[in-house]
Amino acid sequence: MKTLPQPSDRAFVPFVSVANMMRLVHTIGLERMLIELAGYIEEDFRRWPLFDKTPRVAAHSAEGVIELMPTSDGQQYAFKYVNGHPTNTKSGLQTVTAFGLLADVSTGYPTLLTEMTLLTAIRTAATSAMVARQLAPEGAKTMAMIGNGAQSEFQSLAMKAVLGIDTVQLYDIDRAATQKAARNLAAHGLKVVQCATPESAIEGAQIITTCTADKQFATILSDNMVGAGVHINAIGGDCPGKTELAPAILHRASIFVEYPPQTRVEGEIQQLAEDHPVTELWQVITGAAEGRVSPGQITLFDSVGFAIEDFSALRYVRDRLDGTELFQQLDMLADPDDPRDLFGMLGRARP
Repeated sequence: MKTLPQPSDRAFVPFVSVANMMRLVHTIGLERMLIELAGYIEEDFRRWPLFDKTPRVAAHSAEGVIELMPTSDGQQYAFKYVNGHPTNTKSGLQTVTAFGLLADVSTGYPTLLTEMTLLTAIRTAATSAMVARQLAPEGAKTMAMIGNGAQSEFQSLAMKAVLGIDTVQLYDIDRAATQKAARNLAAHGLKVVQCATPESAIEGAQIITTCTADKQFATILSDNMVGAGVHINAIGGDCPGKTELAPAILHRASIFVEYPPQTRVEGEIQQLAEDHPVTELWQVITGAAEGRVSPGQITLFDSVGFAIEDFSALRYVRDRLDGTELFQQLDMLADPDDPRDLFGMLGRARP
């Protein structure tokens, strides 16, 4: 078994490839990983005021967006590179790809480099379930999953593992996507219902998750589709000009967000006035603000994803790597014998 690099061996950076990330997930077990990662994310939300926070740095184009998501708790620094290109699937490419890095603030040296395409899907699902544990109606057992793309199975299993749902009702305008999600979920202990309309998917559901990909102002949920007492987990609206909910729903719901300066630009609440009240999730988790206060309340998690969730995921992966064979040592940092003699190191390497 390999141990992670020690301070005396900082030239080598542990790297987790896609293949090794898949092995790590199977070694831990996906549902266990979702539960444990939800715990890490909640722990970091409880420390929210300690973190550096900034809206992600985005480069938008007609086709999609490329973003950097940085944060630090003063001890460790993390960033994620991530793209979002909804039309990629038409050419056989992923809508979202990502990688991330964790570093030691005291030296600036990286301590982990890892793929984050899979890890982002897992941390997004773990965050959704962690929030639902705070906001969903008590005893929720059924979730409507509107949008059955790459996130849908992770979202469904996270709600099962963390919250205890036993039924997921699937709907997508692409019937093949629904069939794919149903196949993938068939052996995971959930009752899976394929629905022909969004209305039938929502019927009887206490949790409604929306996760569609098109970059447009869309109405995935209209006002008359949403009854009292539900929790809406809106994770598809995640950039300017992309939303999923009718504005009337927002006016009826209690809205909870990660980081308002980012969500007001990228989330569902970009449709609302700048001063429309929202509650930050960390305040609910720490008891500084109220979450669900009545059975008939509509709660809405307007999720766009925030860097602290990636920080939690990177921290979790690094903690789980030590003593495994699930990483490579990358020689990516110059390490001259004399730190002032970088040129001499280059000269000694001459063939």
